[in-house]
Amino acid sequence: MNKVAIVMGSAKDQTKMQAAGDILTRFGVEYDVRVLSAHKSPDAAFEFAATAADQGFSVIIAGAGKAAHLAGAMAAKSLLPVIGVPLSASLQGLDALLATVQMPTGIPVATVAVDGSANAALLAVAILALHEEELARKLAEYRDELAEQTLG
Repeated sequence: MNKVAIVMGSAKDQTKMQAAGDILTRFGVEYDVRVLSAHKSPDAAFEFAATAADQGFSVIIAGAGKAAHLAGAMAAKSLLPVIGVPLSASLQGLDALLATVQMPTGIPVATVAVDGSANAALLAVAILALHEEELARKLAEYRDELAEQTLG
């Protein structure tokens, strides 16, 4: 099974990104968490992004607040799918949301809701499930459970 990287711009973001790890654990997807800043440690961030595929990662989830350039930095240096999670560090996350969704043509970043790390993990699971039947089965069961909970 392939791994997912969960990266965040600050150690303070761990509580907001925890839901991603919880979802990946539920589905049995291996993941690794890293703190990398596009602004404060750009060399380390770029090095990780450039080598993530070689390290066995298949998807990168990047959470960042304020200027929120981390997802874009990951996408600029990696061919892996990158899912951006704008975090509510200031301006109720609007600044991070706008920074994450406004990637230039040619360097895409999938973006979920502000503080939506659970949905980022579910999107990563869906990407991995394209080539893993067992994971696809688990995802279908999860969706069935959601439907049952909603319908009562």
